[in-house]
Amino acid sequence: MKIHLHQRDLPDDLSFAGVEAVAVDSETMGLLPIRDRLCLVQLSAGDGVCHLVQVAPGQTEAPNLKRLMEDPKIVKLFHYARFDIAVLRHGLGIETTPLYCTKIVSKLVRTYTDRHGLKDLCRELLGVDMSKQQQSSDWGAETLTEAQLAYAASDVLHLHELRVKLNAMLDRIGRRKLAEDAFAFLPSRAELDLLGWGEQDIFSH
Repeated sequence: MKIHLHQRDLPDDLSFAGVEAVAVDSETMGLLPIRDRLCLVQLSAGDGVCHLVQVAPGQTEAPNLKRLMEDPKIVKLFHYARFDIAVLRHGLGIETTPLYCTKIVSKLVRTYTDRHGLKDLCRELLGVDMSKQQQSSDWGAETLTEAQLAYAASDVLHLHELRVKLNAMLDRIGRRKLAEDAFAFLPSRAELDLLGWGEQDIFSH
């Protein structure tokens, strides 16, 4: 995969026109969107090229990234979208839409297992063994290492192919509409997380 690192935002002359879907991931200082700052956003159109946007401390806007993430004609592919869209909303004021989450689909179709991580999906459906060595590294560092950049890029490398495999499984068991309804609810789920209902099921008795 070819990797391009950008500072603060996507370049003005970078276009995703004509692209049906863009794979997206993020790296943060921790796992609480309201506490841990957004450090990096990774994107790939499934063409073997990854664009990384390094977010500066205190940065609250990225207009070009926002325009892409809110483009209604381009599907944004995530693995565990709930976290990423909450981080993007809290850190950069981005309302991500439309979206697709491979973790949600995995839970709807792979009911024979409780292993729904990206590494697990890639191993089973694509025969790819991903390395997670850099997962817990310091993403807030001013200069990211080559190993960090490669790891970040790998998280969006396989999402397009996974989507194809998972959609076939959804259609086989008739749960495509259910998945789409779950995707539509995700922005509200992310808002609940940011407002403090992260650990509560508001639908329970």
